[in-house]
Amino acid sequence: MADKGVQRASGRGIWGWMLFDWAAQPFFTVVTTFIFGPYFVSRMASDPVAGQAAWGYGIAAAGFVIAILSPVLGSIADQTGPRKPWIASFAAIKIVCLCLLWLAAPGSSLFLIVLLFSLASVAAEFSTVFNDSMMPRLVPKQDIGRISNVAWGLGYLGGMIALIFVVALMAGSPETGKTIIGAEPLFGLDPKLGEDARATGPLAALWYFVFILPMFFFTPDAIKGMAIAPAVREGLAELRSTLAEARRRGGILRFLVARMVYQDGVNALLALGGAFAAAMFGWSITEIGVYGIILNIVAIFGCWIAARLDTRLGSKVVVMISLVLLSIATVGIVSTGPGFTLFGALPLPATDSGSLFGTAAEKAYILYGLLIGFAFGPVQASSRSYMARSVTAAESGRYFGIYALAGRATSFAAPFLVATITAVSGSPALGMAVIIFFLVGGMWLLAGTPYPADKVE
Repeated sequence: MADKGVQRASGRGIWGWMLFDWAAQPFFTVVTTFIFGPYFVSRMASDPVAGQAAWGYGIAAAGFVIAILSPVLGSIADQTGPRKPWIASFAAIKIVCLCLLWLAAPGSSLFLIVLLFSLASVAAEFSTVFNDSMMPRLVPKQDIGRISNVAWGLGYLGGMIALIFVVALMAGSPETGKTIIGAEPLFGLDPKLGEDARATGPLAALWYFVFILPMFFFTPDAIKGMAIAPAVREGLAELRSTLAEARRRGGILRFLVARMVYQDGVNALLALGGAFAAAMFGWSITEIGVYGIILNIVAIFGCWIAARLDTRLGSKVVVMISLVLLSIATVGIVSTGPGFTLFGALPLPATDSGSLFGTAAEKAYILYGLLIGFAFGPVQASSRSYMARSVTAAESGRYFGIYALAGRATSFAAPFLVATITAVSGSPALGMAVIIFFLVGGMWLLAGTPYPADKVE
């Protein structure tokens, strides 16, 4: 397939593009997964079951909006040309919503906070659609896997640094008021009022604003296309033809369906895993933060290794290995509780040493978490390079819009099922077990998909 429109960007242009992941990741690390999300579930809500259900429904609602609009926006972007104005618009929405998460005091409206979080999630995903669609124009196809994984690894490094900052300097113990290094929380934050967790929203907003600037300054964008009104009309028409075209390109269609299934499980695992641990073990923000730091350190190494494997073995192999590891890890975490793991087949001492992660069950949970940390970066980065190697630069916007649709089309399903089963059964572990079916189902579909996906077999 001829690949028109590729231009080798300068070194600083490529670094500017990769820094988008660095800029975006703290939202997912400190807000969604490790600090604000667990705070919402375990301390802001009246009880952990209600908190996990509300958080899951918020993620599901955001996923529904993303699924509906991502392919539309991707097609429109192909007609208007430049991606940066779209990224700037959604960045403004994301930044405002993150700053307003400061209002999430204990006992305040769950609906308002979930709404703000959901809007921020939608804006973050839409920005990612446009950023991802720039990639095929910047580097040749043989370099895409390496650049994608390096960018994802940079993202986890940025997320880890932000998380260390929160844990060391902002997150105080409700009992002592001190951070893990024995210091007073910055800015006089009161941990009893959840101010350390609530401040992660404005922190992530500031981080995002500062570090997306190199992409705007240095990364080349597509040339100017149509005005917005005709672009909308043409984009919608093109979307219809693209969907019809995708049905005829069997390999791409199968890859998109496979990703739709497994990414739903990955999204739910990342969004709910930290909150699940916080509720089960009663972890403080400090313990959740340290857990997140451990996972992000492992994730950086995972992406570094995957960048080399992707070039040598291909994106499909990296994604399959990652899904196997994530499936094993999910079975491990849902089978672990105070005093046991592997559904009770392996009893563990219940004594608590009083230190961080003081019980044997907590240590077992962290071991399973290491597998998640190693795999959740490569599964997403190599899925992105899998898609980029399967389309031309000229069609990248519309296909990355459908790619986002595939990542979000049923993204409300796993969080919705986790939330519903948790609420009905009263068992967060039973709710989280749903994720396994999405990971294994997607892996089964991917096994029969050609690589690249447009390859005729």
